[in-house]
Amino acid sequence: MAKKKAPEEGRKKGTQTNVMGLRPEVLEQPITETLEINYMPYAMSVIVSRAIPEIDGFKPSHRKLLYTMYQMHLLGGPRTKSANVVGATMKLNPHGDAAIYDTMVRLSRGYGALLHPLVDSKGNFGKVYSRDMAWAASRYTEVRLDPICAELFSGIDQDTVDFADNYDGTMKEPVLLPTSFPNVLVSANQGIAVGMASNLCGFNLGEVCDAAAAYLKDPDTDLMATLKAPDFPTGGAILYNEPLLREIYRTGRGSFQIRAKWRYEKRENLIEIYEIPYTTTAEAVLDKVADLIKSGKVREIADMRDETDLNGLKLTIDLKRGTDPEKLMARLFRLTTLQDSFACNFNILISGMPRVLGVREILEEWSAWRMDGIRRRTCFVRKKKEEKLHLLKGLKKILLDMDRAIRIIRESGEDAEVVPNLMIGFGIDSVQAEYVADIRLRNINKDYILKRVEEVDTLEAEIADLMDLADSPARIKKIIIGELAGVKKKYAQPRKTTLLFEDALEAQPDPEEEIPDYPVTLFLSREGYFKKITPASLRMSSEQKFKEGDSLLFSQETTNRQELLVFTDRQQCYKTRLSEFDDSKASVLGDYLPAKLDFEEGESFLWACLPGDYSGDLLFFFENGKVARVNLSGYRTQTRRKRLTGAYSDRSPLVSACLLPEDRELAMISTEGRCLLFHTAALAPKVTRTTQGVAVMTLKPKYKLSEVHPPEETSLVNFSRYRSRTLPAAGSLLREEDRGVEQISLL
Repeated sequence: MAKKKAPEEGRKKGTQTNVMGLRPEVLEQPITETLEINYMPYAMSVIVSRAIPEIDGFKPSHRKLLYTMYQMHLLGGPRTKSANVVGATMKLNPHGDAAIYDTMVRLSRGYGALLHPLVDSKGNFGKVYSRDMAWAASRYTEVRLDPICAELFSGIDQDTVDFADNYDGTMKEPVLLPTSFPNVLVSANQGIAVGMASNLCGFNLGEVCDAAAAYLKDPDTDLMATLKAPDFPTGGAILYNEPLLREIYRTGRGSFQIRAKWRYEKRENLIEIYEIPYTTTAEAVLDKVADLIKSGKVREIADMRDETDLNGLKLTIDLKRGTDPEKLMARLFRLTTLQDSFACNFNILISGMPRVLGVREILEEWSAWRMDGIRRRTCFVRKKKEEKLHLLKGLKKILLDMDRAIRIIRESGEDAEVVPNLMIGFGIDSVQAEYVADIRLRNINKDYILKRVEEVDTLEAEIADLMDLADSPARIKKIIIGELAGVKKKYAQPRKTTLLFEDALEAQPDPEEEIPDYPVTLFLSREGYFKKITPASLRMSSEQKFKEGDSLLFSQETTNRQELLVFTDRQQCYKTRLSEFDDSKASVLGDYLPAKLDFEEGESFLWACLPGDYSGDLLFFFENGKVARVNLSGYRTQTRRKRLTGAYSDRSPLVSACLLPEDRELAMISTEGRCLLFHTAALAPKVTRTTQGVAVMTLKPKYKLSEVHPPEETSLVNFSRYRSRTLPAAGSLLREEDRGVEQISLL
């Protein structure tokens, strides 16, 4: 009988077994199914229930906090400790006290992130324009709802919005808040979900109310006539570009520029910055300016400091003598976040679906939602009046024979028989009978009876009017327009962000003028090591250091403002400025161009030149004997692009290249030992960079072009022997006296 193996002996390396020594079954699951089952619910939860605002302008975290404060009677009441509000909000928001308090801070008046703060705060809540100014703990600060919140909860107890269970089903919370104005356009909001984001800028409340009213009157109205531009609580100035803003209003996407506000104090020779863009912080500006000073890009600043106090933000810049403040600020606007862009992404949840909407579409969705809220409120009020009318109609029947009613009540044997007896005696239902039975004896008088009868007629007229209102969109729009006018009258404030039109903008400085200009000498090695040396440094040491096996390709005297074109073996041209290289010394290798210019992997340096004013031509010599003459203007770009693809033709390997400021004679030498002298005037310049060129030297199949030199730099003695009257030409075989030593090519 075979010996039974122990469970351990039956195990294989890399497998797992259970306590019985049996290998568990492994179930394979496709990755798509895993994502759908495990990741999609999380992604949808983040999108729908956390990160994207809805048509009332709030995320769920905002709504839960504000509703909790409303339930705590903090609208119009005294302030309470923030910790109390945070604790109570956890009944609706299970994400922890820190997240709830952070939400409260952003909505507070002290923090200043909203044009119309929703939380009236007391204590240290930090500042939106400061990265390092931390807010106090919740036990030290106090809050209550700001008066404008009355417009957020208007009619919330009249069935204007739906309610849903909280996370544990112990209480109800509103799905949306019945805002009486388009808060989604007033309160700035930002959120990052899974695979999408939202970034809503704020608009001035008065302008939003006017725009919404104008839209309700005429859906085709020009919104920019009333809604001029976004408005930010930190102020600043928007560089007004009407076509760009119209595109943002239309699509809900795009960006615009906003810059800081400043003033120049001539007596102290300093600049005070008192408003900065909403997208940056004081610390970010200070850090960037410090970097510019250290790198030498800004030399006019003696000192910069943060003098923010209780009066508000103030960044002070001490200027050196003779500095033009206008030019300095123009440069700082270009180099720092004192001028920044705000990227709009009006992504809003509409009926649980994220949609990117333009301003007109947002007003359309809000108007439809608000009209439905007014209609629901009207139906709620009508229902209450109908219930009251129903009671009064029963009372009216009783009042016709009050003595009989009293007799029925008096003759009823038990309390439980009173209501049924009244129902039988007067033909009324149980609700009416209960109402009649509860009337106090003192109210059975002539005056009471007459008033109740008159109230029946009034209620019938009011109910009829409410029914007409619920069925009349025009009347509902009129009510909304009236509410918008009331909100504007109560809470509207002047714009904080001003508009800078093109004719009011100061002329932008020429970037060339900002670059220090001084003489330099360039040294470029064959392997691509680059040095820029000042004359003073060159006088101290002129012996250049090169890597072993490397040598000088060319050197040239020029100025610091010049551009440099660098060509690679992948038909690409990298454009850079000499000012972007640090001044070097002869004793160092210099900057390695492939690393400095971020070449692609495997890409190698071939040649470089200084284009100057882009007035000359470039000559490209290929192995097949063709020569391309390309105008330098083809390499000029309007933007600051750093890489040009298709810098030259890829049909044949490049042998040599040279800059041609004016026409001259050149010598071409092939591997067969032939030489051809030709004049570049015979070549017509082309604008297309990738032109294949024209055939200049005809070559036998097994030979190719190997060198190109100016004739005076060769060992040729008899130039006329190698000249040809027509092109292309094969050239003449080199004589012994013309061979000389091997020449150095341009590459």
